[in-house]
Amino acid sequence: MGATRRILVTGSAGFIGHHLVLALQRHGHTVVGLDSLNSYYDPNLKYKRLEQQGFQTDRIGPETVWQSLTYPNAYFTQLDISDAPALQRLFAAQKFDVVVNLAAQAGVRHSIDHPEEYITSNLVGFANVLECCRRYSIKHLLFASSSSVYGLNEQTPFSTSHRTDTPISFYAATKKANEVMAHSYAHLYGIPTTGLRFFTVYGPWGRPDMAYYIFSKAIVEGKQIRIFNNGDMLRDFTYVDDVVESMVQLLNITPEANPVPFKLYNIGNNQPEQLMEMVAILERLLQRKARLDLQPMQPGDVQTTCADVNDLMLTSGFRPRTSLEEGLTNFVAWFKAYHHVEEAPQLQTK
Repeated sequence: MGATRRILVTGSAGFIGHHLVLALQRHGHTVVGLDSLNSYYDPNLKYKRLEQQGFQTDRIGPETVWQSLTYPNAYFTQLDISDAPALQRLFAAQKFDVVVNLAAQAGVRHSIDHPEEYITSNLVGFANVLECCRRYSIKHLLFASSSSVYGLNEQTPFSTSHRTDTPISFYAATKKANEVMAHSYAHLYGIPTTGLRFFTVYGPWGRPDMAYYIFSKAIVEGKQIRIFNNGDMLRDFTYVDDVVESMVQLLNITPEANPVPFKLYNIGNNQPEQLMEMVAILERLLQRKARLDLQPMQPGDVQTTCADVNDLMLTSGFRPRTSLEEGLTNFVAWFKAYHHVEEAPQLQTK
C-alpha cells in the first residue's frame, strides 16, 4: 500500500466519497472529509453516511473539523469548495499530502434546467481546489471525471485516447472542463494529477437520483418506472467497491512528467449490460414486478457506455470485476434494510 498519507476527500458524505473514506482509514491513512451537505437529494442520507463514519451529525457545523468517534484517523468538516477563503484556511491548517476531489454537482438531466449550479460547484469550486493544490504543494491530486465526457463518440469501448470534444449535456461539459483545467495546472505547476472517468457507479448507500435506486423505489411502491429509449440502453455498470479499490491502488501511482504529470483512467466494468437486464434482476431480488413506462431517448443521454480499462489494469494490476447480479444483490439487501422494506411473495413464474 505504501506510506500512509494525510488525505483530503471532498464530497465525503456523497456516495463514492463515503465508501472511499472508510477504505482509506482501513489502510491507515489520516482522512479529512469535506462536504457541503446540500439538498440536491435527501440530506438525511448524507447524514446517515456520516454517522456510519462515526460522526455525531447533530454537532456538525461550518468550518469546524470533527474527529470520528469510531475511526481515530477520520475527520469531517462542513464546507463548500466554492467558498475559496474557507477552503484555503482548511488547506493551510491541515497540511494535506493528497487531495481526492469528488465534490461536484451531479446529474445529467438536472444540468439541463439548473446550469448555474454546475458553474458554481464544478467550475468555480474545482478551480478553487486546483489553486489550493498549487499554493500548498499537494503531492498528488485525484479528481472525479465522468464517462459522460465521451458524448457523441460512437466507437466502443471508450478509450481515454478517444476525442471528447462533443459533450451532449452541460454536466458533461463541466467534467470535460475539469480535465482541461487540471491538465493546465499539472503543466504549469507540476502537480501530479490523476483524472478518473467513472462509469455508472452503483451499490449500497447509493444516490437516490440514479436509475437503479429510482427503479427499486418505484418497484417496491408499485409505481411506474420510466425507461428511456424504450429500454434499448447499454450501461457499463460499475460496483462501488471496485471503484474505490481502483482509487486506492492509484493513490500512490503518481503520473510521471512525460511531458506533463497528468493521467486519465476509465473506471468501468468493461462489460455493458442491457438496462432491461438490470430491471429483471431488481424484480427478482425485490420479488415484485416492475410497471414500465417506455419513453423516447432523453436529451443528454447516450445509448451505450463501455469502458476500455487496459490502462488501469496495466498500471495498477486491478480491474473492476463485480458482476451486476452480485452488485445488485448487495445493493438490494442494503436498500431493504435502510427503507424497511417488507418481504413480498415470490414472483409467479410460468
